[in-house]
Amino acid sequence: MDTFLLGRGRKLFAQQLQELEPQDPLYETYTDSRGRQKRRKRDLPPGLTPRDAKILKSVNRRAHYLDKGFRICGMRFGWTFVVGIIPGAGDIADICLNYILVVRKAKQAEIPDHIYHQMLANNLISATIGFIPLLGDIMLAVYKANSRNAALLETFLRERAAEVQKEIEHAQQVAEEMNVASGSKPGQRPAPKKEGSWWFGRRGKSTSGASATARPSTHNPRPSRDSRFVEGVS
Repeated sequence: MDTFLLGRGRKLFAQQLQELEPQDPLYETYTDSRGRQKRRKRDLPPGLTPRDAKILKSVNRRAHYLDKGFRICGMRFGWTFVVGIIPGAGDIADICLNYILVVRKAKQAEIPDHIYHQMLANNLISATIGFIPLLGDIMLAVYKANSRNAALLETFLRERAAEVQKEIEHAQQVAEEMNVASGSKPGQRPAPKKEGSWWFGRRGKSTSGASATARPSTHNPRPSRDSRFVEGVS
């Protein structure tokens, strides 16, 4: 009975902690046709540029292994928890890993200053919690600063891609309205110009006129020696 209650309490405690945790940046949980919970890789937001997609994919992968790389007693922990167990040096190492592997990589996507400052604030909170002996390491595993920073980056990139898509659609709509106003159908190309230009047209007319008014040349052949001989004999 005690074992059952202990296991049940541990399971409820793990569920409460999971509700406080940010979402996994690399995987998502879904229910299959048989009602079982399974995990699959999360899709990237649509409309991202190749550069932004590459950066976000790298940040999500790094944040996952730093925060949720393996499972212990129903909870997912990462390398920040393992390194943070070392007193003093582990907490400093966590700060360096969080900044170098996640924040500095996310900065390559040209994030605004307020997003960058939020990421630094998450790292500062994580570092402050980590200095609390034992309890701080458990709270650090729940807070998961890297996953929060990855979520900030993904939200910003999704919003920026949506704004770019809206601008493209607006530009296309304006172009179609201009085509309708000018009398051409949407998507219709302007008619190609004629091959003959004004200058070559005048030259053609002048040449044809000159050839039409030219007089035919008369050719008077000179009498040959044979014709003079025939005249003399006659």
